[in-house]
Amino acid sequence: MNTSGDRLRILLRECHLTATDFAANRKITPQHVNNWFKRGVPMARIDEVAELLTVNARWLRTGDGPKHPNESANENTGDDTRMVIQQTRNVLRGDVEIQIYTEVESTHGVGKTVLSEAPGQKIRLPVQVLQTMGIDPKNCMCVAMVGNSMADKIQDGSILGVDRELTQVIDGEIYALEHGGILRVRYLYRMPNGGLRLR
Repeated sequence: MNTSGDRLRILLRECHLTATDFAANRKITPQHVNNWFKRGVPMARIDEVAELLTVNARWLRTGDGPKHPNESANENTGDDTRMVIQQTRNVLRGDVEIQIYTEVESTHGVGKTVLSEAPGQKIRLPVQVLQTMGIDPKNCMCVAMVGNSMADKIQDGSILGVDRELTQVIDGEIYALEHGGILRVRYLYRMPNGGLRLR
């Protein structure tokens, strides 16, 4: 790794990213990135690239000093490095974390439940996939299927993505709804006077 271009190539490989992935994130062409591999990262872009890949600008430019911020030159930080690589990969690919919700026992009565965030449980999804489906990540949540009422389509324990913006019912489509604190995933049908039938 004699040049900043060599180090950039290694960093992208560690993150399992292609030149095309990186180019798309930086809004440049893949050819620009290939040129950087050969000639080195332009001085005007060193700080920007180093910050994005969570490495020290000096290390990226010269190879000297600690690779990652807050890391001594002789410190073994294998686990930290893997975590940084995963975080960098997620940022570059444009992933987003979606919170998982589960039923928990309510404090307002025995046997009552409410939907609540599951601490530390999130699903990571590509933003591009959500955008293609017309889903704003801010309106998205995930829930775990409970029971076998929809076993022909959805297995017990499956994680479901829910677009909370879709509130207009189309007869015969599957919806997730909170009904008295209980998560229901059912086929819905409109009834007179604003009623709904669950099947």
